[in-house]
Amino acid sequence: MKISVKVKTKAKEQRIEKIEENVFAVWVKEPAQKGKANAAVIKVVAKHFKTAQSNVHLVAGLASSQKIVVIKI
Repeated sequence: MKISVKVKTKAKEQRIEKIEENVFAVWVKEPAQKGKANAAVIKVVAKHFKTAQSNVHLVAGLASSQKIVVIKI
């Protein structure tokens, strides 16, 4: 499954919200430094889809707030 994710960093709480079919907004507490936010996005997405973090991969947008995530379910 491939989804598009809009990431918002430095949030008060971590959460995920479905915007459209295969489009999500993700709020993470971590700042966008040294991959901390990317790791948090993987964790939040894996928890939402009830899969292991190793099944979630960022394939585009590593340095952007718009990301493409592939989930192996």
